[in-house]
This record gives sequence, C-alpha cells and structure tokens, in this order.
Amino acid sequence: MTLYLGIDTSAYTTSLAIVDEQAGLVYENRKILTVPEGERGLAQSAALFQHVQNLPQLVTAVPPEYWEKVSALGVSTAPRPLKESYMPVFLPGYGVAAAMASARCIPLVETSHQEGHLAAGVASSKLKESHFLAIHVSGGTTELLEVHHAQPGKLAIRLLGGTTDLHAGQFVDRVGVRLGLPFPAGKSLEELARQADPGAAAWLPSAVRGFEVSFSGVETAAQRLIDQGKNPADVARAVEGCIVRTLGKLLQSGMEKTALSEILIVGGVASNQFIRKELKKRLARHANLHWAEPDWSRDNAIGVALLALEKVRGCII
Repeated sequence: MTLYLGIDTSAYTTSLAIVDEQAGLVYENRKILTVPEGERGLAQSAALFQHVQNLPQLVTAVPPEYWEKVSALGVSTAPRPLKESYMPVFLPGYGVAAAMASARCIPLVETSHQEGHLAAGVASSKLKESHFLAIHVSGGTTELLEVHHAQPGKLAIRLLGGTTDLHAGQFVDRVGVRLGLPFPAGKSLEELARQADPGAAAWLPSAVRGFEVSFSGVETAAQRLIDQGKNPADVARAVEGCIVRTLGKLLQSGMEKTALSEILIVGGVASNQFIRKELKKRLARHANLHWAEPDWSRDNAIGVALLALEKVRGCII
C-alpha cells in the first residue's frame, strides 16, 4: 500500500487525510476551529493560531503504521489557484507539510483549497467527465466555474460568475447566529428548517442578474422577518429556498453560455439536504447534477491528498 497525505488549513477547519490509489480514503481527521459564542467569524490571526495548535494533534493522531507508507504530501497553500489568491490561514499547513516532506525526502505537491473541494467532489460523486460546470458554495466562496480536469494533480478553472457581496454560507451564518444558532450555523439551520411551514421557502426573493448574484439584500430581508417575530424555523427555510432559486438561476446562465450539462456542486452549503433535493427538482430536465458526499462537501483535506496522488502517479484517478 502506497499512501498520500493531504493537509488543508481553511478559515474554520484544520484537516488531514490519507488516501491510497486502490483503497481510496484510508484515514481522515479534522478539527473545527472554535468561534466565541455569538460571534459571526474569526479574524485570520485567531484562525491561524488555532491551526498552529491543531496541526500537531492531527499529525500525532495518525496511526504509526501509516507513516512508513506515505510517499508524498499534498497541501493547500491558497484559497484559489490564482497568483493573487492569498490568506494567512494556509501558512501553518504549508509549514508543517513542507517540513515533513523535506525531512522524509518525499515530494510536496502544492494545490489550492478550491481545487481540493472539486477533487473531493469528483471522487465522491463518481463524476467521469473531465469538462464540467461547478458551483463552489460555502462561507468563503459562491462561484460558478468551468472546470477542465485534463492534467494529473491540476484543475484548469475559469470563473464564470458568482456573488458580488455576501457568500451563501455567510448568509446562512448571519441569519443563523441572529436566530441563536452556533457558528458555523449550517447544520443547525438545516435542522431548524425541518420544522418549517412548506410555504416559507418562497418568502425571500433571489437577486440574480446574469452571472452575478447578491445575498446582502435578502439577508437584510431575512433579518427583518426575525424583527417581525416570524417563526425561526420558517425563517431558516426561507433562507434555504432563496439559496436554491439563486443557485438554480446562476446555473441556468452557465449552461446557456457553455452548453455544458454536467454539473458538480461542492462546498459546505452543498451538504444541505433540502438544497440538494430542491435544486435537483429545478434542473433535472436540463442537467446532470453531481454532489460530493455531505461529509466530503465540508472543508476537508481529502481532495488535497487525491491531487497529490494524481500528480505523483502522473495519471487522473
């Protein structure tokens, strides 16, 4: 067994994963960063400090028998595969990965957080096409992408559109925290929304203009619903419904522009089961939707490890 280890240190999660070419995922561990109660996020400095604390714990927890079989390391060094893309939170992961690779004289494969999400999505959804549309929808990203997976360990990504202000995950978190839910609020908001009146999904409008979407106005509208004393479950479902309609319209624009109908949806917001079900209903006649497994949709290092495997092996798995 030849193993490949990946590390990802995103805005709210410290992650480590190990994959094998034949067996797939063989080990995975992650720690959610701690956000003070009532807060809607972390400063980069605070997140970086927590990564520095978490990484030794994750590395130490790896079963000893795996280490002698690790032949390469992968690490995310930036949010996106762009020269200008930078966030300090990725520095601790790079530092640990680079030190381990140098000490063991094994290859270090640098990639991006976004490529890791897409690679994990491709692997867990069993998407076979190498050219497809993707939506990366999370607390830090709401983007429509055209993706070519034609080179081992590297994804060619063209940005088609996305948000002009708040990301979908920020929309969820801001409303969720206002409703008294813990941050990040995605899981708790989804649970709360299960108690909603079905009609509440249509309460909030969607703001889409071609390839641009906006969540700031509807976030204000959702806050107004809370001020009016609306049932919290109904407000939660209204947020989900707004995201469904927004992503559906954005994807329609992407399909019309590219003539692509194979669509991969990744990111933490994509783990929401209501959003999955309703988006599938809206687009089933025109598109083939592929979803990362819910636990692979949230921030993790699985895709980073898979891209390291591809790069070193020289073939797309």
